[in-house]
Amino acid sequence: MIVCKFGGTSLCDASQIKKVSSILNSDSRRSIVIVSAPGKRDKTDTKVTDMLYNCHSLAQRAIPFLKQFDEITFRFTSIAKELGVHTDKIEEALNDIAFHIEQGVTADYVASRGEFLNALLISEFLGWELLDAAQLIVINEDGSIDENTYHTIAMAIDPDKKYVFPGFYGSTKEGEIKTFSRGGSDITGSIVARSVGAELYENWTDVSGIFMADPRIISDAKVIDSISYREVRELAAVGFNVFHEEAIAPVRQASIPIRVKNTNRPEDQGTVIVPSRDASQNPLAGVTVKTGYCRLSVEKLMLFKQKGIRERLENTLHTMGVFPELSAFNIDSIIWFFPSSQVANGLLESIASLLNKEFALDDAVCETGFALAAVVGEGFGKNIKKISHVYTALQQHSIHVVFSSFGISKTAGIFVVSESQAHDTVKVLYEDLLR
Repeated sequence: MIVCKFGGTSLCDASQIKKVSSILNSDSRRSIVIVSAPGKRDKTDTKVTDMLYNCHSLAQRAIPFLKQFDEITFRFTSIAKELGVHTDKIEEALNDIAFHIEQGVTADYVASRGEFLNALLISEFLGWELLDAAQLIVINEDGSIDENTYHTIAMAIDPDKKYVFPGFYGSTKEGEIKTFSRGGSDITGSIVARSVGAELYENWTDVSGIFMADPRIISDAKVIDSISYREVRELAAVGFNVFHEEAIAPVRQASIPIRVKNTNRPEDQGTVIVPSRDASQNPLAGVTVKTGYCRLSVEKLMLFKQKGIRERLENTLHTMGVFPELSAFNIDSIIWFFPSSQVANGLLESIASLLNKEFALDDAVCETGFALAAVVGEGFGKNIKKISHVYTALQQHSIHVVFSSFGISKTAGIFVVSESQAHDTVKVLYEDLLR
């Protein structure tokens, strides 16, 4: 059995859905499909999920939203008519959703409806059975998956039938709809694949696999043939957005391979994600970069003579919504890097002064404008000597490395640079290590 997930661009209109139907029908093992909400048809278009969020935002402010909701209705009914699908069930569902938005339902409920409506439409088009994720996937308060979910889904699946499953959401133990983070349909696909013991989980998108670097930065970046679960998670954590990092966990526990393929070029081989790989031929998998980071530095004489000071400082940061992704400690100082998006507007300027006041620090500085660049590969540890030479190459291109981290991960190294030099850093790392 093969579980397939198709992203929003693969399902943005009727012509794309016809491509999906052809792919599904080309292999009888493809018996479960997870669908996203319709994505952008072109650069000027709006994703259905964003349209739904807008309607919810207007309703919350007691502003009429039906004109905007009519655009959603037109989008779905137009697709249905072009596919030859009767619109009765879809229109009934749309009316029900508009009513609930008016009644003040949660943002999670509203956001989930794009996937639900698309699953309803596609199940009608394919003649496959619709399974509602809200009835099968239970999401714990911390965002993790309730273990009973896997058994529940397995019991709902008849191996002789074919199913359409909406991605992106489940429900709480209390039965309230809850969504994953954006791009969470990848997670749904992983959960379903593990539940049914799939031989393969196919993740269909608008690119022909995972590239060794962002092709918008490296125009001729190579597609990776094979990559490990761990490598994907390391890359996804620092900017790669082809596959959701949290989607690795369910399939990893069952050692189910994932293949990333292109809906518009199904003949392309794509990239296979596997439990482990032989890194002797290709020790490094890729380079990536993520912008929008802050650096917070604190200093105080005899800092670590104060028992529990590090924990108290970090707990204070957590109360401000700051959860550092990278940190380092010296005898009298600490440095943290965190995404500036974690902090509400206006608070960044006051973080340092708040810490200084509460802990009587000698110095505290919070600065913006940094980027994290990562080099990732199962053979990373055996290539430290080669990677160390990159510092010279970066220096030759006038790229100043603010901070670097090696040894924490067996498969990745981090360079912190100025945000303005993010793309140049990727170019140098790619040329020196992967070309």
